[in-house]
Amino acid sequence: MTTTPTSEYDSPWKEALESYFPEFMAFFFPKMHKKIDWQRQWEFLDKELQQVVRDAEIGRRFVDKLVKVWRRNGQQTWVLLHVEVQGSRESTFPNRMYVYHYRLSDRYNHPIVSLAVLTDGHPNWRPTTHTYKLWGCKLKFKFPIAKLLDYKGQLEQLEQSQNPFAVVTLAHLQAQATLQTPETRLQWKLRLVKGLYNRGYSKKDILELFRFIDWILALPEELKLVFQQELHTFEENKKMRYVTSIEQMGIEKGNIQQKQIDIIEVLEVRFGEVSDTISQEIYTIQDPAMLKTLHREAITIESLTAFGQAIALVQHGGNN
Repeated sequence: MTTTPTSEYDSPWKEALESYFPEFMAFFFPKMHKKIDWQRQWEFLDKELQQVVRDAEIGRRFVDKLVKVWRRNGQQTWVLLHVEVQGSRESTFPNRMYVYHYRLSDRYNHPIVSLAVLTDGHPNWRPTTHTYKLWGCKLKFKFPIAKLLDYKGQLEQLEQSQNPFAVVTLAHLQAQATLQTPETRLQWKLRLVKGLYNRGYSKKDILELFRFIDWILALPEELKLVFQQELHTFEENKKMRYVTSIEQMGIEKGNIQQKQIDIIEVLEVRFGEVSDTISQEIYTIQDPAMLKTLHREAITIESLTAFGQAIALVQHGGNN
């Protein structure tokens, strides 16, 4: 039975935020976007945020960013935006948002705005407030959220939008919806990638967004080839071989690395620790046919010494 690989969400979202932060704000928080002076360069403060995170590790984080932006109000005033992308329902999430907010505020003594994008699959989970009350002492912290599931009924609008985060949102929603249906995921992946060209994006944007789609809509091995072949034909017809040329280089490199790893693993299972010398010799071989021959040798050969000799034979044409 064909199974769909588990999608990774963390790294793709981080890259998308870094590549398209103004578009992210325009898509999810349009009113706030209008109050930011995008003529002035925004700045990601990842190291500073990590210090706060280390000091107050609360719950499992998905993706978070700290961004310095400038206000569009005639004043030379900057604001820190703390953006959290949360992928699972957690009872402690509002408290974590509050803790990060007050720690950032204490550290910088400057205005902090906390925002959250909820990418989980629970439509009724919408945490916006952290409250505390005891003996007449009361605290209420409220933060804006965007819920990805709210866009589920807007597929046509998402496909027509020029905002890159419409693509990000659509890809994420389909990654969730097709978890158990790899064939449907294949069709959506093709549809989304082809849509990048139809939107008229630049080559750079097509490659950036393809990377997100490819990452988040992972396919089983048997469907990857189908995807590659159909995409290749599509790009040939468009006379725009953006993705397949880069993708193919990555695929070939990945396949060679996997073959090298497989050979070393076989040797380790059969003979125990493999010397650095043999490992390094294996990693220097980039020819798939040679690696295939060595993989067979690793399965049947009588010793590591003999395998070292087999490497020399393969490299000098002793094996065909």
